[in-house]
Parts: sequence; structure tokens; C-alpha cells
Amino acid sequence: MDGFLLQIFSGLANGSIYAAVGLALVMIYQSTHHINFAQGEMATFATFIAWSLIENGMSYWLAFFLTVGIAFVGGLVVQRIFIRPVERAPILNNVIVFVGLLVIFNAMSGWIFDHTVKAFASPFPTVSAVFPKYISGHQLGSLGVTLAVLLVVYLFFRYTPIGLAMRAAAQNPDSASLVGIRVSWMLALGWGLASAIGAVAGMMMAPVMFLDPNLMAGILLYGFAAALLGGIDNPWGAVIGGFIVGVLENILGAYVIGSDLKLTVALVLIVGTLTLKPNGLFGRRVITRV
Repeated sequence: MDGFLLQIFSGLANGSIYAAVGLALVMIYQSTHHINFAQGEMATFATFIAWSLIENGMSYWLAFFLTVGIAFVGGLVVQRIFIRPVERAPILNNVIVFVGLLVIFNAMSGWIFDHTVKAFASPFPTVSAVFPKYISGHQLGSLGVTLAVLLVVYLFFRYTPIGLAMRAAAQNPDSASLVGIRVSWMLALGWGLASAIGAVAGMMMAPVMFLDPNLMAGILLYGFAAALLGGIDNPWGAVIGGFIVGVLENILGAYVIGSDLKLTVALVLIVGTLTLKPNGLFGRRVITRV
């Protein structure tokens, strides 16, 4: 029983990170109707920035918040320079741009910070103050940080004028434009926010997996599975999907398929969701009259 509870708590901790990545993917999807394949590489590059700041003597939390700010600005700049010119271009053009960004950010991480594996210190104690038998200090801390970020994002979109304008611009850009909302800038802010959320996920995952240019490659796959499972057009469905994916991955990896094949859980969920329930558990079914 203890082993089962250990897998549950560990899965929830990992699932919170998958939820954050899934939320970032959904935010980009709502504005572009495409998947940002570079989301993981952008998060990895931001995590390298945090590592560099900490290595140069900056305190962890100051580096954390500074990195989140840098990631936000970086995401906004990426949208204005690379994504805005192809907003109304064919789908293939957008896919090529996203793949190009993936390659660019991956190459920049290796070029600037080199390809050696680096240790990324955790700001949390080794032993958890709550349920120490089932969850480590870092897992509990990362769960708390990620949930706090998700709560802030929810409050931002629910109660602030800019958040409401961003939702309107993402869901119905034509109507939003008619009431005076600057749709293009709202979408750019969405990119910045998604990049900042991804940076938080990267900094929470780096102490567990160590830091290298491919840190978030597998995590992006789990985040994609979470977004599809919850509903690619439903941000909070993606969050719930992240926790489901995290728990399923741990339980199946521990008791069914083994730890070496855990990544196949994400692949099976992606294929199964697309095949059996393309709209996800909480997604909307869109009917178009032709």
C-alpha cells in the first residue's frame, strides 16, 4: 500500500508540471490553432538562463522570478517577429516555423551553455514536511509552486480586464476586434504568458532530470498528451489531464510496463484520445455548417 501511495503522490507532483506544459500548449493553440512544437525548447532555454544566473551568485528565487520575466518578454518577441507574419498563412507554413523555432532554441541552448549535463539545485528541503514517506521535499515544493502559478493564471483570466480581453481575442478575434481589442497584441501577451509558464515547468523539472538541451523534449510529449486528454481547446481540462497523465504514468510504469517504457504511456494516450475521443474529456465539439 505504501508503494502505491508513493506512486500516486509522485504522479501528482509530475502531473502538475505536465499540467503547466499542457496549459501553455492550449494557450498557444487557442490563438493560432496550431501546436507550438518549440514550447519545450523555449522552456529549456529559459531554464538555462536561470541556471546561469544562479551560478553567477544570484539567489534562487530572485533568479526564478527574473527568468519568468525574461521568458515572458521572449515569448512576446517570438510572436511579434516569427509568428505574426504567418498568422494567416497556410498551415504548413506555421508548422515549418514552429519546427524551425524548436531547432533554433535547441541549438542555441547547446551553443551558449554547451551540451554537458548540469546539476540544477532545488530550493526545497530534501525531506518533505508533509507525508515524508510518500513525497520528497522537492516534489511537494514543485507541486505547490505549479499550483500557485495555475491559480494566478486562473485569477488573471477570470478577473482582470487584460485577461478577459485575451480570452476574447483567442476565442473570437473578429468580434473582439470590433469592440476595440487589439487582437494581435493580446495574442502576443498570450505567447509571453505561455512562455513564462513553460519556464516555471522547466525550473521545477530540472532538479529531477538534470539540465541539458533536451531537458523538456519528453516533458513536452507528456504535456501534449495532457492537453489532448483534457481538451486541446480547454485550458483547465488540460490541467486536469496533466494530473491524470502523471498518475497513470507512475502507476503503469511501476506495476505494468516498467520504468523504461513510461514514455509510451503518453504516446498511447495521444493516439487513443485522437482515435476514440478527439475533443478530449472536456473539449467542445465544434460543428461547422458548409
